[in-house]
Amino acid sequence: MAHIVHSMTLAGIEGMPVSVEVDLPRRLPATIIVGLPGSAIRESTHRVRSAISASGKSYPKRRVVVNLAPANLPKVGTSFDLPIAVGILFADGQVAGEKIPNTIFMGELSLDGKLRPIDGAIALAIAASEFGAKRIVLPAECASEAAVIEDIEVLSAENLIDVINWLDGDGELPTATLQTNSTPSSKLDLSEVRGQHRARRALEIAAAGGHNLLMIGSPGCGKTMLAARMPTILPMLTPEEAIEITRIHSVAGILPHGRGLTESRPFRSPHHSISAAGLIGNAHLKPGEVSLAHNGVLFLDELAEFNRRAIEVLRGPLEHREVHLTRAQGTARYPASFSLVAAANPCPCGYSGHPTHPCMCTPAKVDRYRQRLSGPLVDRIDLQVWVQPIGANDLVQEQSGEASSNVRLRVNKAREYQRTRFQETDTVCNAELQGDAIREAADPTPEALDLLRRTLDTHGLSGRAWARLLKVARTISDLDKGGPVQAEHILEASAYRLEMAS
Repeated sequence: MAHIVHSMTLAGIEGMPVSVEVDLPRRLPATIIVGLPGSAIRESTHRVRSAISASGKSYPKRRVVVNLAPANLPKVGTSFDLPIAVGILFADGQVAGEKIPNTIFMGELSLDGKLRPIDGAIALAIAASEFGAKRIVLPAECASEAAVIEDIEVLSAENLIDVINWLDGDGELPTATLQTNSTPSSKLDLSEVRGQHRARRALEIAAAGGHNLLMIGSPGCGKTMLAARMPTILPMLTPEEAIEITRIHSVAGILPHGRGLTESRPFRSPHHSISAAGLIGNAHLKPGEVSLAHNGVLFLDELAEFNRRAIEVLRGPLEHREVHLTRAQGTARYPASFSLVAAANPCPCGYSGHPTHPCMCTPAKVDRYRQRLSGPLVDRIDLQVWVQPIGANDLVQEQSGEASSNVRLRVNKAREYQRTRFQETDTVCNAELQGDAIREAADPTPEALDLLRRTLDTHGLSGRAWARLLKVARTISDLDKGGPVQAEHILEASAYRLEMAS
């Protein structure tokens, strides 16, 4: 007779229910695990045997058959150690089974029976609540991140002995408490940027509407400095956004164990040697940088130095704001709604167009360098601005620029207009608008519409460029007074779209 213990496995950031079925037939002693287990799960037999013995229980001296159902769903990771151990003890009559049917068990076991943290605890807790489980038992080090889910009781355990005593009614498992993943407040501030008023304005627009930004300029003009300070002007996280970020980072295994809900927006800055799999997601269905930057900023410095194939995979996420991975192990979907901030030099030496430093590149070299950035990719970047070298007067002046806190107030006001406008939809910011919703949200005046039409005709912009130009104009209007898009808003948005072509 098979005895069943409930558990979960991850498919992307989604949890899937798994029934751990244990049978102890009267045959020669052996432990067999079936149901598409990964290598880490097949190795769990040794960990489970030692953990059970270290916990004062005896491992059955007979055949142990463990089936992970459904059998056609691949299972990976070490989180099945605890449910397998509980299932074996339950099948052997060494623990009581009254609490098992409504409980999800997850955790990795060490040889001495201690529970080690697992990845994706919050994603598993969300899925467990959706499937109607009453409670979930997790290792103490990662239970706090799952405590944010109010629809399910999250219990934390230090070791297998605690779980055994709780099942037998000889002890209680503490309920996990919510903690915040507090990070030190950033010491960066936009006030440290001297001059660069046009680039600062573009950065503010990008933050207010969630838009993508490309900055091109000579070395040392402040591109990286500006990008690093973008998180300081982004609005504070909503509870829903914090849960989404924590969920993705937990699945990726980069969330510090023992810490709970994250409080800061991610700022991801991968090196230009990163591969396409590193950006989009690897063969093990782990999220890539575009998903780790969800609800935050993905900064690509020296964009033209990135592998062409790697940056071309950004087309889909920039357009659809999500990633679908299809690998040999299965499929997974990750959200990827981020603001792309990219920086690049105008030529290989970096000094094309510099007022004082001569450029050493031939026109052919400059053309080849700029062709590293494909038209379809650049067309998906809403704001494109030249960052000019900083003059001596700006560098030596004692007066600092406007502080990040002041800029954030305007960004928050613009986002408030957007929250009110999109409250009946799933849209969060203007950059996420699609199709007819762009025109409806922009509500351009006749003068603005006429200027937009003439701009399109004159410069031969694509349909995508038209849509992104109108979305940027919508954000500029939100930074103004939040009314219909006016002609001056179209004019400013067009300047950012056409600057690279001039």
